[in-house]
Amino acid sequence: MSNLPGKFVIGLTGNIATGKSVVRRMLEHLGAYTIDADALTHRAYAKGAPGYQQVIDRFGKWLLNREGEIDRKKLGNLVFNDAEALKQLEEIVHPLVRQAVEMLLQRARQPVVVIEAIKLLEGDLRKVCDTIWVTNAPESAQVERLMRKRGFTEEQALERARAQSPQSQKVKMGNMVITNTGSYEDLWKQVSEAWKEIVPGAVDAPSETATIKKPAGTGELSTQRGKPKHAASIADLVTRLSKGRRKMTSAEVMESFGEKAYMLLLSDAQAVGVAGWQVENLVTRTTDIYIEENLDPAAALDILIKGVEAASGELQSEASLVFALEPLAEQDALWQKLGYEKRTPESLGVQAWQEAAVEAAPNGSVLFFKQLRQDRVLRPI
Repeated sequence: MSNLPGKFVIGLTGNIATGKSVVRRMLEHLGAYTIDADALTHRAYAKGAPGYQQVIDRFGKWLLNREGEIDRKKLGNLVFNDAEALKQLEEIVHPLVRQAVEMLLQRARQPVVVIEAIKLLEGDLRKVCDTIWVTNAPESAQVERLMRKRGFTEEQALERARAQSPQSQKVKMGNMVITNTGSYEDLWKQVSEAWKEIVPGAVDAPSETATIKKPAGTGELSTQRGKPKHAASIADLVTRLSKGRRKMTSAEVMESFGEKAYMLLLSDAQAVGVAGWQVENLVTRTTDIYIEENLDPAAALDILIKGVEAASGELQSEASLVFALEPLAEQDALWQKLGYEKRTPESLGVQAWQEAAVEAAPNGSVLFFKQLRQDRVLRPI
């Protein structure tokens, strides 16, 4: 049991490409605080972090890239083909990840916390969980997803899928099994029903709205976190405000909820703007910003971005990355007023922030950066 007063901890696991991260994101939409323990593993041996020198001492400097960071691809290839090397790496990083998870658990304000880890059942993290959820999928679905999302050949995808312990073992150990056959609507229904059925205190989850008012005399604007039930409205809003450059359907918005959240900008209960964002590995990434042309851009952007930051704060985000397109990309003064600097990924300094910037940047966008908190998890020592 978690032994954390007022907290209920869901351990979420499953084999590769079974939909763990999508389910975690869904639970976040329902009001849980979620932790990706596997992402924390990468932070544990980033340059300057507690596990960095230990990994180099154990496996050698040949793992380093030009920037002095440990090349995750090289390390992955090493441990994937050597069970003893994998064991040694886990002996270094697992205690560090456990410490980071405990820190995040203590800081979380939400009554329900989700810990996603591919090896949850094999390690100490299982001990802090009150219940175990397992995602399951047919092998054919795993292979298709690995080929489509990671560019694997069919042979490579099968090798990765079969390299892990049988899914049936995890399913037997799960208190709740979520079967992911590919339909987002079906997956959302399963997760929603499971949430209502077994999560104590779910009714006390944070409100879906976060209102930030403008200064007196400038009118009333507010932000509300979008939910899957708003999919049709969000699709219409994005299509209209982008002048058709980005056409979205309700089904596409529903699918995107497996990766991101939407913050709606409201005026008199009417949606007049939207931002698509996510917090992944404790980094906020805002990639879609659309605002009605007749609004004051300074006031509208202030409310919308602060709404994203407030929601990000609930998720313990360390840094906010905003990827702006024209015309917002040229509004340097507006971004500076909000505390953002125009930056390049290479200038961010922290590996997790740099990787997030490279991974999330849409074509033609300009990056604006703001650090949200100083007490970073697994910070350099």
